[in-house]
Amino acid sequence: MFEGLSERLGSVFDRLKKRGALSESDVSTAMREVRVALLEADVALPVVKSFIDRVRERAIGQEVIKSVTPGQMVVKIVHDELVATLGSDSQAVNLNAVAPVPILMVGLQGGGKTTTTAKLAKRLTERDRKKVLMASLDVTRPAAREQLRTLGEQVGVDTLPIVQGETALTIAKRAMTAGRLQGYDVVMLDTAGRTSIDEGLMAEARAVRDAVNPHEVLLVADALTGQDAVTTATNFDERVGITGIILTRVDGDSRGGAALSMRGVTGKPIKALGVGEKVGDLEDFHPERIAGRILGMGDVVSLVEKAAQTIEADEAEKMAERMMKGTFTLDDMASQLKQLRNLGGLGGVLGMLPGVGKLQKQLAGANIDDGQLKRQEAIISSMTKAERVNPRVMNASRKRRVAAGSGTEVQDINRLLKSHMEMAKMMKKVGKMGGKGMMKGLMGGGGGMPAPGEMPKLPSGGMGGGMGGSHGGGMGGMPGLGGPRLPGLPPGFPGKRK
Repeated sequence: MFEGLSERLGSVFDRLKKRGALSESDVSTAMREVRVALLEADVALPVVKSFIDRVRERAIGQEVIKSVTPGQMVVKIVHDELVATLGSDSQAVNLNAVAPVPILMVGLQGGGKTTTTAKLAKRLTERDRKKVLMASLDVTRPAAREQLRTLGEQVGVDTLPIVQGETALTIAKRAMTAGRLQGYDVVMLDTAGRTSIDEGLMAEARAVRDAVNPHEVLLVADALTGQDAVTTATNFDERVGITGIILTRVDGDSRGGAALSMRGVTGKPIKALGVGEKVGDLEDFHPERIAGRILGMGDVVSLVEKAAQTIEADEAEKMAERMMKGTFTLDDMASQLKQLRNLGGLGGVLGMLPGVGKLQKQLAGANIDDGQLKRQEAIISSMTKAERVNPRVMNASRKRRVAAGSGTEVQDINRLLKSHMEMAKMMKKVGKMGGKGMMKGLMGGGGGMPAPGEMPKLPSGGMGGGMGGSHGGGMGGMPGLGGPRLPGLPPGFPGKRK
C-alpha cells in the first residue's frame, strides 16, 4: 500500500533536501507536487485541501526558515500532518464492556467481511485471551453461514449452530443468549452484505443494532475501491452509526487514498488492516507507523512485533547454539526460509525497512519473487536426513536425484549449497568472535553485538544469520537466494537474474 504515493513524495523531498535554503516559492512548488501526488493516490479532495493548507502554513513560517536543514524540516512537517490526518493515536477494538461484548460487523458484499470476522476473532482469542463466539446473520447469500462455520474451525473459534428458517434478528438474539449462558467474552455478529447500498440492507443492520446494542460497529471496507470505500463508510456511519473501520486488501492497493481519506471524511478511526488472504494477515493500524512507510522511513517496530508473533523463542535459542558450534545444517536454513515466508516474504520484510524503496524496485526488475524461497525449501525437503545434516556428501548423482524430486535444476542445488556453506562459515566465525552472547543477539536472544568494525563481511550468496527471536535481540539477516549479486545492491544481498 502507498507505493505510488511514497514514490512521488520521495522524489519531491529528495529535491528539497538538496537545497541549502528554501524560499517561499520552493515550498509552494513542492506543495503543488504533493497535492498532485495525493490526488493521484485517490485521496478525497477536501482531505487534500486541508492537508496542504496545514503543511504550507507551517512550512513557510519561522519553523523552517530557522532550521539548519530546511528540507528535512519540511519532511518532518509532512510526516506530522500525515499522522494527524490518519488519526494521531492508534485505537484497538474496544472490549471494555460487560461480557459478552457484542461486535457488529457491517459492510458491502465482496469486501471480505466474513473472512475479516474470522481474522479478528482469531486475534482476540490468541492475543487477548478472550472466549469468542461468531454468528453469521447472512440468510440471503448461499452458504454464507457455512463459510463462517468453516472459518471458525480453521481458526479455532466457536460458531453459533445453524438453524434453518431464522431471520437475521432472531439469529442475533440467539447468539447473545448463547453468549451469556455459555460464558463467552465476545460475540461477533457478521451481518449480510449487498453489492451496493440499499434501504433493505440498512434497515436490517439498524434492527440488529437496536436489538443487541453493540459495543463496536465495525465497517469492513475494501481498500481497492478507493473513493467508493469512503462513500460506503459515510453512508453506513450516517444511517447505522459505526465506531471504527477495518480496511481489507491493502496489500493490493499501491495508492492508499482510502486510508488517508477515511478519518478525515468520517471522523471514525481505522482500527485494523487486512494485509493478505491468510487468517493471520491482520495488522493493528498505527498512524505514525503508516506515515513512516509512506515517507520511506520504514516500520521496523511492526516488523519486530510480527517476528515476535511468528518466531519461536526456543527454536531460535537452539539454532543459535548449533550455529555457535559451527553446525548450521540445511534443516536450520529451511527453518529460516520458513520464518522469512511467515514474515511476509522478501517484499513484506523490505517494505518495513527504512530507505529500501529503490532496492525493492531493483528486486522487482530482477524478477526475484518469494517463489524462490519455496523452491529452496523444496530442494531441502527432497534431500535425505543424512544429506541435510552433512551437505558435503552431495555428489553429482545425488544432486540429479534432488533436482528431479524438487522440480529444479542442478545449478539451483549448487547455488543453495554454496549459499549454505558461506552462511555456515560466517556463523561459525561470528560464534568464535562474540561467543554465545553475541550469537543469541543475532538470533534474537538479547546478547551483545560486535563493534561495527568487527562484524564479518556477509557472503555473496545471501544475508546470513536469522530473523530476530521472539524475546528481544534483533534481525541477524535473511537466508540467501543464491546467484550473483545485482548491481547496486548492498554487499551480501541475494539476487538472481532470470
